[in-house]
Amino acid sequence: MAKKNKLKIIPLGGLDEIGKNMTILEYGNEMIMVDCGMSFPDDDMPGVDLVINDISYVEKNRAKLKGIFLTHGHEDHIGGLPYFLKQINVPVYGTQLTIGLVEHKLKEHTLLSKVKLCKVKAGNVVKINNVFSVEFIRTNHSIADSVALAITTPVGIVIHMGDFKIDTTPIVGEMIDLARLGELGKQGVLALMSDSTNVERPGYAMSERMVGDKFNGIFKGCKKRIIVATFASNVHRVQQIIDAAAENGRKVAVSGRSMENIIEISLLLGYLKVPDGVLIPLDAISKYPPHKLVIITTGSQGEPMSALSRMAFSDHRKVEVTKDDLIIISATPIPGNEKSVSNVINELFKIGAEVIYKALSDVHVSGHACQEELKMILALTKAKYFIPVHGERRHLMLHAEIAEKMGIKKTFVLQNGSVLELDQTSAKVTGTVPAGRILVDGLGVGDVGNIVLRDRKLLAQDGLIIAVVTISKDTGEIVSGPDVVSRGFVYVRESEDLMQRIKDIAKGRIEACKRANINDWATIKTSIKNSIYKYIYEETNRTPMIIPVIMEI
Repeated sequence: MAKKNKLKIIPLGGLDEIGKNMTILEYGNEMIMVDCGMSFPDDDMPGVDLVINDISYVEKNRAKLKGIFLTHGHEDHIGGLPYFLKQINVPVYGTQLTIGLVEHKLKEHTLLSKVKLCKVKAGNVVKINNVFSVEFIRTNHSIADSVALAITTPVGIVIHMGDFKIDTTPIVGEMIDLARLGELGKQGVLALMSDSTNVERPGYAMSERMVGDKFNGIFKGCKKRIIVATFASNVHRVQQIIDAAAENGRKVAVSGRSMENIIEISLLLGYLKVPDGVLIPLDAISKYPPHKLVIITTGSQGEPMSALSRMAFSDHRKVEVTKDDLIIISATPIPGNEKSVSNVINELFKIGAEVIYKALSDVHVSGHACQEELKMILALTKAKYFIPVHGERRHLMLHAEIAEKMGIKKTFVLQNGSVLELDQTSAKVTGTVPAGRILVDGLGVGDVGNIVLRDRKLLAQDGLIIAVVTISKDTGEIVSGPDVVSRGFVYVRESEDLMQRIKDIAKGRIEACKRANINDWATIKTSIKNSIYKYIYEETNRTPMIIPVIMEI
């Protein structure tokens, strides 16, 4: 009797981190991918623009991959697509808004005509040969058209919830399809993969509608110009800002490239409804009195080049913030962004503007489920195995604990690259595959690694010293130099004695090598470097990067 294959679930990103979401499901010679995200660089990645996943395992098995299935249109779920599709071109499946955002992204990378994009609706089922069948299930999240995926495999049903919350009064569309999740639970669910972001928060996430009521209350009677910063992708939030503005007789202008793009796509696809004459170009704001204006902007995370940051630091070409402005920051900082957001808020206060942010008012609600909602999904699906996803290690562990308390016998807190093999009767981690970070810097993908990052950090911390000397090829004598160039180390004019001593040390090491008949340049350079390093550390307690340069004539 032929041995039956087992289903492999392999997360390549999204575990022990917020971002880079990517999961592989593999059975025999067939493979599908759920999401293809990216993340933004940490503070210890100077110069890096974004971070994507190591896809070497997928490249090695590229013939198996049949399609990419997207849960929603946030960057941490679709941002890696252009880089992935340049390497491996497969069909991409997603709901209308998600695909609309992907189209815009691929157009920027001149890939749109080369990739097959397939629009689906909640309730649709896509069959991949006779192995995988993927059903799209409506959910609620902070972006429209979000779905969970029920993936039928030869060994059972796997549910991937994507990012979700349970919103009984959503701004657009219907609430999450709990009935369908319950039906699948009755059929029998082999494994559940569920969003862990808000597992530390008890109770339920508030409805998005609560924010709309708050906006209305703030806008009513306000005599100032209002600037609202929020996530560009939160179309529901943008809709509520526009509704509150229209109700209070204000015009709306938009600042920030990503905000402009998403509003344009959302209007085109019918996800945003704007009364005639409410939306005006940013160039036209000078034509209206301040109390008749609302500006919707990017920069809720304190990003240095975002529109709000430029306004705060008086660097925006079209909007100058004054003490007569009311700024609303309608978002909570993503972990790691707290300092950047705090800096922007402080700068706005320095200008004298009035600032409303989460600490002062309910101007933001999360798009992620809290504990009671997570428990409800666990109870409805009745999964045999549970895999917490989308969170840092503490989130994943806490979510697993909740599942165990609810009677799920086996939970798996995986790492990126873990290979979980399942069938109807068993599940175990059988190994790992490569699952690192690939750094994108400008047009370079993967050409910045740990050594380059280490050098950049070293340069940022203690600067650079270059010792340049010219040596005669025939005699080995010093023809000119040593000259010392310093950048970011000390102010040279005030440290002439230090610079002279470095020159003397470099000269002494070259002469010592000549006396010892050492002609190998690498050895001479190492000798110069080590001697200068030792001296500088003893004198200054600093460790700049030292580069000896030997020229031969």
